[in-house]
Amino acid sequence: MAAFLSVDTKSVEPESGAPAPDRLISGDPKFRTWNVEEREGGLYAGIWESTPGKWRIVYDEWEFCHIMSGISVIAEDGGQAHTVKAGDSFVLRPGFKGSWEVLETTRKEYVIKL
Repeated sequence: MAAFLSVDTKSVEPESGAPAPDRLISGDPKFRTWNVEEREGGLYAGIWESTPGKWRIVYDEWEFCHIMSGISVIAEDGGQAHTVKAGDSFVLRPGFKGSWEVLETTRKEYVIKL
């Protein structure tokens, strides 16, 4: 196994998904996920994309995100709403609860630690 791994959509077939019906707030968002790395201990890295819509999110994991394209609004319950767009990077920590609204189809690179 090589020690260098390119993170791109050509290296793996995407998984399709959508928010759980009980978390959907509006729209009909569809997800595609290219999980290019999965390591023991709960470490994941790859690319995720969603079409427009809004749903509830609850994080038990730690996630670093870098927005590659699109525009989304991430709102924390009882806190601020953050508009994120291409070039923005952020961390969602365990315990984050709120909503994710995709205004324009959004693609992000991610690293998740369970």
